[in-house]
Amino acid sequence: MKLKSVIFSLFIFLLVAPLSIHASQESAIDKLELISDEALQMVKSSRYEDAKKLLDYFSEQFLTYTMDDRPFSMDELRIVTVAHNDAVEATTDANMSHNERVNRVTKFRLVMDAITSSHQPMWTEMEGPILTVFGGLKEAAVNGDNEDFHSKLNSFLSMYDVIYPSLKLDIAADRIQKLDARINFIDHYRPRVLTEASSQKELEILESDLKNIFDEMTEDDADPSLWWVIISTGSIIIVTLSYVGWRKYKGDKEIEKAKQRSSKLKN
Repeated sequence: MKLKSVIFSLFIFLLVAPLSIHASQESAIDKLELISDEALQMVKSSRYEDAKKLLDYFSEQFLTYTMDDRPFSMDELRIVTVAHNDAVEATTDANMSHNERVNRVTKFRLVMDAITSSHQPMWTEMEGPILTVFGGLKEAAVNGDNEDFHSKLNSFLSMYDVIYPSLKLDIAADRIQKLDARINFIDHYRPRVLTEASSQKELEILESDLKNIFDEMTEDDADPSLWWVIISTGSIIIVTLSYVGWRKYKGDKEIEKAKQRSSKLKN
């Protein structure tokens, strides 16, 4: 019984200890992400001064976190810093429209989620709106509808700008460069895209690239840490059952030998 208790205790420790360590490591960065979300809610409610205070508090906490743990690469630090500065400006610039303020702080919120998420970051939720607008953009180009084309392209560029910093955190640099090249071509050569079939192919390629990126980021619904727990737990159970089975087999053998010795003594 004591041996079984030891095995059970070891099983619980191996299962819970890594999760506890993981939770303590995440607590600080999770707090930063929560502050970014609260700042966004404040801006959505037009409480710009309160949002500014939260963003200032974020800056203090972020500095402490990075100095203590140094968990980010230089690129990640730069992206977070730029997004944070843009968000702060959105809370203080009285000439900025409410929608632009919301977009800037949303951009910052998505960056913090991309930093902390190991799968399906929040920016992937923009797939539907972005691809819908892009579909309208393609249709306007094919129909030669100049006004609708410019309107849809501007809408697409605005939404893409919101998720762009997060893309740079999650997508390989060479793929981002290809996206940039195609988007810049479409934006810079708008008249050609409206009138030339060869230039409109860039729209098809860009749409395909965007779909592939969204699909790759959403295809795995399971948190990798969950798979680790499943595999680890399964291995422990198998080892435990095997050991218990071996002990039972050995015990049965001992009982059988005892019976044989007893039988011989009687004879």
